[in-house]
Amino acid sequence: MRNSPHSEVRAAFGLCRGNLAMTGVFSFFINLLMLSGPLYMMQVYDRVLTSRSVSTLVALSILVGVLLLFMGALELIRSRLLVRAGARIDAALGTRVFDAILQRRLWRGDGGSAQPLNDLRTVREFLSGQGPFAFFDAPWVPVYLGVIFLLHPLLFLVAASGALVLFIVALLNETLTRKPLAASTHQSFESTAIAEAGRRNAEAVQAMGLLPGLRKRWLEHHGRALRFQGLASDRAGTLSATSKTIRLILQSAILGVGAWLAIQQVITPGAMIAASIIMGRALAPVDQAIGNWRSFIGARTAYRRLGTLLEEVPAPPVRLRLPEAQGHLSVQNLIAGPPEATRAVVSGIAFELTAGAALGVIGPSASGKSTLARLLTGVWWPQVGAVRLDGATLEQWDSEALGRQIGYLPQDVELFTGTVGENISRFADDPDPDAIVAAARTAGVHDMILTLPDGYNTQIGDGGSKLSGGQRQRLGLARALYGDPVLVVLDEPNANLDAEGDLALTEAIRAVKARGGMVIVMAHRPSAIEAVDWLLVLQNGRQQAFGPKADVLAARTRDAAAIDAKVTQLQQRHAP
Repeated sequence: MRNSPHSEVRAAFGLCRGNLAMTGVFSFFINLLMLSGPLYMMQVYDRVLTSRSVSTLVALSILVGVLLLFMGALELIRSRLLVRAGARIDAALGTRVFDAILQRRLWRGDGGSAQPLNDLRTVREFLSGQGPFAFFDAPWVPVYLGVIFLLHPLLFLVAASGALVLFIVALLNETLTRKPLAASTHQSFESTAIAEAGRRNAEAVQAMGLLPGLRKRWLEHHGRALRFQGLASDRAGTLSATSKTIRLILQSAILGVGAWLAIQQVITPGAMIAASIIMGRALAPVDQAIGNWRSFIGARTAYRRLGTLLEEVPAPPVRLRLPEAQGHLSVQNLIAGPPEATRAVVSGIAFELTAGAALGVIGPSASGKSTLARLLTGVWWPQVGAVRLDGATLEQWDSEALGRQIGYLPQDVELFTGTVGENISRFADDPDPDAIVAAARTAGVHDMILTLPDGYNTQIGDGGSKLSGGQRQRLGLARALYGDPVLVVLDEPNANLDAEGDLALTEAIRAVKARGGMVIVMAHRPSAIEAVDWLLVLQNGRQQAFGPKADVLAARTRDAAAIDAKVTQLQQRHAP
């Protein structure tokens, strides 16, 4: 149960509490040392120039030089503390965000995006930049104004009035740019999603002339993003120019007032110069805030999106590692559909398999075969009923341990940028070369791999773009067989295979059975179920038949013959 909104992101920031606290400490000394410059100027104007003492000037110069060098060292350390804080937050959330992106894709099925990783980078870069210094230095604004007050109340009035006006400008900057920036970000997301979809389906775009329509949609969203960005930039630019003008006026005003006071011999010329320098330092955090406001808004928005993502996709509970599965699958009154769906796609599914068994699942399109495949592999969870492997529901298994027990070939095979061997080994940290070759041999793809330029070390490109559809499917089969999983689920495994590929698939199913594994094949083409022992028939998401293959096929043949006989009888009855 979550303790508070965005608790995980806050907890990650909590890990940097020490860095942030030390940054605050260093900021204290840095801002204290900032006064050394104005005090030096006062002493030079009021003591050295009047006394013409070179020794005093040298002593003061050495002292201020040492203090400024010390301040520079503290600035360097403070900057590095924030860089380390950003890196620590990235280390604390990076894996969690990456996992949550993939999990949300499974749960919502909306394609999602990798934007949360960009959000994490935005937060990290903001912490590592100049923006946070404005927050650490802001508490010193009253201190600097207080020092100016000690010089003279009238100088304080000028400086405080300027600080108030600049603070109002900063608030206007937030108010006037927040909505346009948010709208620009949203439209940028939409345009990026369209471009990414076009990139993934470039062949279809080119072949069917989809480019003009997609380009038009992209330009619409991209144009809106530019318009909102331009509006925000215009407003921010206006306020930035206003702020700069006000600062210049204030610098002149405090010098003018200081000069008048010096003429009246109320303050010394050194105090006049010191007041001008201190006022500049007092207004620096406001200037920093205005200059870095856009990055602050971006980081704040990214922080909220990260919190929302991690709330939507909570971290999975730690599961006790169960023993390696021996080979017993039980499906109990399964009712389920896609995540967030309001209607079940499959219902009333119940069967059992034991080690060495192979099951074929047949039925027309949209009968629920792919949905059942996702339920059997733990990609989706059932709404009612359970899928049990060796007596434990799939939810009770540790996800990584379960992944090693299961081999899955989805209907749409997706490979990843890397080598052939890396894809077959599922990108394992310490892959077994013998197991890679064994999986390839079982899938009947070893000889084909050796014909590639670098064999198992061949780079396959983004999504396997350098391979044909049949090659991708057979490599996907080898990946499913890697490590001898106890349960292998194949969804339309021969959709892109030729006769040789069909034969290799049949032999692979037999090999899994021979070693005591279980195979479930979702099939349209009869060649895919040649080596199975059992058949499950789906119709409109419901189980119509289950049993030995020969019995189910015989029953379907009898039913088909009976239907044909009835049709013939009706035709004869109504014949003229």
